[in-house]
Amino acid sequence: GEKMKLIEAMKKLKDLNIKAEDLRKKVSVHCADLSFETPMYPDQASVVSGWIQAHSDLMQEILKLRVGIQRTNLKTLVAIELGGKSVSKTISEWIHRRRDLAKLDMDMWSKLGDRGLAEQSGKDSQGQQVDIKIRRYFDPKVRDEKIDLYRSEPSVIDATLEVVNAVTELE
Repeated sequence: GEKMKLIEAMKKLKDLNIKAEDLRKKVSVHCADLSFETPMYPDQASVVSGWIQAHSDLMQEILKLRVGIQRTNLKTLVAIELGGKSVSKTISEWIHRRRDLAKLDMDMWSKLGDRGLAEQSGKDSQGQQVDIKIRRYFDPKVRDEKIDLYRSEPSVIDATLEVVNAVTELE
């Protein structure tokens, strides 16, 4: 049959989770009552049992979809243009870059600065007047480029994966 696209699998997962949640609610409400109450359903025990079975079937389907998505994400290479060059990673790797790693790279480069130090004049140990300069152990131009690169990476990943998810078939 027709293969499902990643985006379809992700939407179907959402739908199946809503259905499963609904079944859990129904079971919790109708699993027991008091002897003077009128049961909601003619054969309530088999209705409850049917919901439990339906839920179990949904769990199987959710598992299959999740693993299919994972398998596809691990196998599918995607090239993304970053900082003027094409970088290839699997969808899974891009998801991790998007989730937190790009931000952590940006945070690292953002630590490079003058630390609030100020250039000034002062006296050395012999009492001579000296200019006190800041020594930087990094290139500010490179730092600024990297901060820009890592700041924009998540939105570039989002835009690319949106397209990739729409065209990539589930493994």
